[in-house]
Amino acid sequence: MNEGVSNQNLRREEAAARSALISVDAYDVELDLGTAEDPGAAGFRSRSTISFSCREAGAETFLDFIHGGVTSVVLNGRELPLDTAVDGSRIHLPGLDLVNVVTVDGTALYSRSGEGMHRFTDPADSRTYLYTQYEPADARRVFANFEQPDLKASFTFRVSAPSDWEVASNGAETNRTDLGGGISRWDFAPTQRISTYITSVLAGPYFKAEDSWSTVLPDGTVLDIPLGAYCRSSLAAHFDPQNIFETTKQGLAYFHELFAFPYPFGKYDSAFVPEYNLGAMENPGLVTFTEAYVFRSKATEAQYEARANTILHEMAHMWFGDLVTMAWWDDLWLKESFADYMGALAVDNATGFTNSWVSFANRRKAWAYVQDQLPTTHPIVADITDLEAAKQNFDGITYAKGASVLKQLVAYVGFDAFIEAARGYFREHAYGNTTLADLLRALSAASGRDMGLWARLWLQTAGVPTLTPEVDTDDGGVITAVTIVQNAPDPVSGEQVPRPHRLRIGLYNPDSSGALVRTGSVEIDVDGPRTAVPELTGLPRPALLLLNDEDLTYAKIRFDNESLQVLMQNLGRIPDPLARAVCFSALWNGVRDGAISASDYVRLIVHAAPAETGAGVLGVLLDNARFAVERYTPAERRSTLREVLYSLVVEQLHAAEAGSDRQLIWARNAAALGRRSTSHTELLRGLLQGTATVPGLAVDSDLRWLLWQALAATGNAAPAELDAELERDSTASGRVGFTTAAAAFPDPAVKAAAWQEAVHLNELSNQLLTATIEGFSIGSHELLDVFSADYFASLTLVWNSRSIELAGRVVAGLFPGAQDLPEHMVPADHPVLVASMDWLEANPEAPAALRRIIIEQQDQLLRALRAQAAGR
Repeated sequence: MNEGVSNQNLRREEAAARSALISVDAYDVELDLGTAEDPGAAGFRSRSTISFSCREAGAETFLDFIHGGVTSVVLNGRELPLDTAVDGSRIHLPGLDLVNVVTVDGTALYSRSGEGMHRFTDPADSRTYLYTQYEPADARRVFANFEQPDLKASFTFRVSAPSDWEVASNGAETNRTDLGGGISRWDFAPTQRISTYITSVLAGPYFKAEDSWSTVLPDGTVLDIPLGAYCRSSLAAHFDPQNIFETTKQGLAYFHELFAFPYPFGKYDSAFVPEYNLGAMENPGLVTFTEAYVFRSKATEAQYEARANTILHEMAHMWFGDLVTMAWWDDLWLKESFADYMGALAVDNATGFTNSWVSFANRRKAWAYVQDQLPTTHPIVADITDLEAAKQNFDGITYAKGASVLKQLVAYVGFDAFIEAARGYFREHAYGNTTLADLLRALSAASGRDMGLWARLWLQTAGVPTLTPEVDTDDGGVITAVTIVQNAPDPVSGEQVPRPHRLRIGLYNPDSSGALVRTGSVEIDVDGPRTAVPELTGLPRPALLLLNDEDLTYAKIRFDNESLQVLMQNLGRIPDPLARAVCFSALWNGVRDGAISASDYVRLIVHAAPAETGAGVLGVLLDNARFAVERYTPAERRSTLREVLYSLVVEQLHAAEAGSDRQLIWARNAAALGRRSTSHTELLRGLLQGTATVPGLAVDSDLRWLLWQALAATGNAAPAELDAELERDSTASGRVGFTTAAAAFPDPAVKAAAWQEAVHLNELSNQLLTATIEGFSIGSHELLDVFSADYFASLTLVWNSRSIELAGRVVAGLFPGAQDLPEHMVPADHPVLVASMDWLEANPEAPAALRRIIIEQQDQLLRALRAQAAGR
């Protein structure tokens, strides 16, 4: 097990037995952070007093606490002997009464992995910042508790910290006491009944902005919600809290009306914190976000839209997840799928951003399609046997596939019925826990439909259906028949499991200007392996027949041959951005499946990308094109294809409107391509030095580090130049950019040092570990292949010596997945695949979470090698 403690990984049956035995009333948690600024202080005092009831007098249960030492355990007034009570990360509580109070006093440890109480020292001013992050089960790293989502309670936090700090928690501050010596204690109001994993503490010299929002409730009372926004002091000059507050207010107004249930958690703070592992976390009253959303350099509208989406995703969780919480992690989708869908919906309906569903189709669903085709795919309602499995199920299926299926559900039952079901669900289960069955009852009651079969087909099966049109015409080009063929094999059994789809078919033809516009559409139900579409019989055959127009369902889409040929030459001429997004997504899936070659895809991008008006979509297209070049193209053709793409990028960089988002996207991609090509090194260095100018392009800190990374990776920068840049930009982001660049040098000694730091030393923080891995991974086979044997030899040690967060970054990030397929070699015979399969065979008892990462990386490599073989 991780960190050498065998009982950290709580099993589902253990949690069920505990919740059947006890109910928790309240926590009173005292945390002493007064010495946090001392780097020699590894931990802090944590005192947790818990009131709970037991259904069986004399029974025994246990608390969870990952600690640096336990000082005392007092149960119902009697002190328990530590040698029998403390067992690794569990504290045994024998001889329970029907009503109990337990107090655990001990030392919790500061974290550098982003789990538990993360401690960060700002390189810009040497000040110390703290925040907590718990999901799924890391509150036990900060205070002793019953760490499972269905044992809800009210929490009162009392935090001692330096008096000049800002300190916040879920509840509002109720009292502040000067303890002397520069230390104060903050007391916070008790929370509503919530789960342990969404409690939160923030402490440090944060900058804070304040605002408020109010609304009149149906009974005539006024609900006032104080708003706060935090960031590190050194980032305050770049912070835009007014925009954060605007989006927050838009979301509160929208969700209050939509859900007809008032926001239940008092205040609404948003804290942007360093070295964050996630995009954000829905802690009620104190939502935490990655500080990457504090834009210190020029950001595109797509980045601001993504931030708004995250803000509204987390806000949706206040109802889906915080107010009503899944009983166990099997039903994680009950909060994440809904929040993903609601976030996109709210951005579309409540803000000024207009491309929310385009972004969803391009990024979120693409994530789902990739995840759902891995050997480790699982149903949306997953089988989560323990906490390690829960940690890994925050994936593209739980989030994006679930949200995609909910979008299909709305098309199936209607939006009004869907929202009425949500309202009833909140009223019935407020402050409680639920399972799939509870939601299905609400949906059935609101829609008048039996949702059982729909749920079995969409929520309890895995895999991506593929929809392909068969189009027959007469000699005059009139449609005589259209049939939609559905291929939906179960990933395990191979048996066909067709899903019901409510979708639109769009008919597109050129107008007088040459634009490919929708000239008609039909909405149909697809069910079973073959579905006839008589509504299209007798119509002229369109230039493009687009299944899943408006992106209503979840499926890979194929094109008939005539439509595909039209698309390959005219995709950029479709004015509707969502229709373009659906087409781009379908074509990229074709590349991943080997149905379209990487070279054909890059040629398509060369034609279509210059006409793409959406910066977010353009960024996805170019990311995919680079990936197609580096992973899916045979080695002997790669350099030529890379230069085709690089030439396009540089040409468009110079042609783009000055200061535009598109110009910035082209510049970022020039730097990305420059990591593996020297054909435009002079341009990249010129942008850094000011000798090459692109009118309107702001070569600010973030772009500068991308350019330095490119130059370092090709050996066209000197270490002293990176040192000078770091001195100029001695910030947290600057340190990350420097770390990536320093590990990118094409020098065996540099690669060996980076490997040692990432794999064998275990001293890097989460963010610097990722930066080191990224820089190391930029390199030729001659530089990197020598580390493959040590990778497999070190897997068990890496996994056992680190938290799952850090171990997972090493295992996934350093898997030798960038490989070439030698001519005349079968993909399955590639040495890295053989080594991977040998490791899996030799380590059948390795933790399932570790094996899952290896299996997924192995499959991604096999897919790439097959694409290379098909491209020859």
